Amino acid sequence: MMRVLRHYQDVPEDLQGGVVAIGNFDGVHRGHRAVIGEAGQFARATGVPLTVMSFEPHPRVLFQPDQAPFRLTPFRAKAIQMAGLDVDLFLALHFDAEFAAKTAEDFVQNVLVDGLKARHVVTGYDFVFGKGRAGDAGLLRRSAGEAGFGFTQVPALRQDDGESGEKGDIYSSTTIRQHLQEGRPGEAARQLGHWWEVDARVQHGDKRGRQIGFPTANLALDEYIRPAFGVYAVRVAILADTEDGQQSGDQQLEWRGGVANLGKRPTIRDGEQELLEVHLLDFEGDLYGLQLRVSMIEYIRPEQKFDGLDALTEQIGKDRDQAREILAANHHAPDFISG
Repeated sequence: MMRVLRHYQDVPEDLQGGVVAIGNFDGVHRGHRAVIGEAGQFARATGVPLTVMSFEPHPRVLFQPDQAPFRLTPFRAKAIQMAGLDVDLFLALHFDAEFAAKTAEDFVQNVLVDGLKARHVVTGYDFVFGKGRAGDAGLLRRSAGEAGFGFTQVPALRQDDGESGEKGDIYSSTTIRQHLQEGRPGEAARQLGHWWEVDARVQHGDKRGRQIGFPTANLALDEYIRPAFGVYAVRVAILADTEDGQQSGDQQLEWRGGVANLGKRPTIRDGEQELLEVHLLDFEGDLYGLQLRVSMIEYIRPEQKFDGLDALTEQIGKDRDQAREILAANHHAPDFISG
């Protein structure tokens, strides 16, 4: 089972001396998986642990604190994705002002050499680190020679054009965010290599959905990026009541169809908290307090304000029927979409 640590000091001895993949890995998309996969090959070939090092909170939160929520995979969601990649240690280093002030040279010595005793280090094509972003592949390559560890920089990976066979966009968290914000979850999934999802605990709401015949599970978006507001066809997994972030076995989860509204509910409570409200198809039961993973499959329509609850109820019924059709026609596995 993958272990999760937040500090590089006192790493257990059995997790030292391994191969370390480093990056922010927001989204854990196909480009990120190429970096982790390269590190995994080294680890398996030499029989040493595979460590993935990331930073929490995301460095952008420290340097741009007033920025709107942008995360594709907050800490828990990222840990779930990592656990499915045969990672032995997910090292999510606490990123604060003190850590940000560490020079690139000190990062190499303190974290990679002294803390992890890294045997090999793998990064993506654009990874930079250290105070003032002064560290890059060149510095890592020089440090590797001096400290005695290996280093590999993985080149940019581009999306294939299925029809022409030509290479398209570089796999990029920025591109994925744009797809989501413009209502293209399928395009986001093609870059990710898995459906984009929200992982959150069900909150108590005003029970208005239950009153009109469409009970919903209310999920706060918190750090997650805000995709295009509107109605989505979704697939939903109900998780065990645990906080440890260790759910990795997608094959063990039961995915259910659903329809969800993401936004501010303008018909009922215009301008209040942004929520993801999920109605599970053909489901009866109490979801309050449980953890859900909600995969966004297809955008149905923008959010809109209706002239009263009757009009809203009628439209929700149409949305539910359209979601059924979309999910029935979609034959991809719930956690993966082919390139």
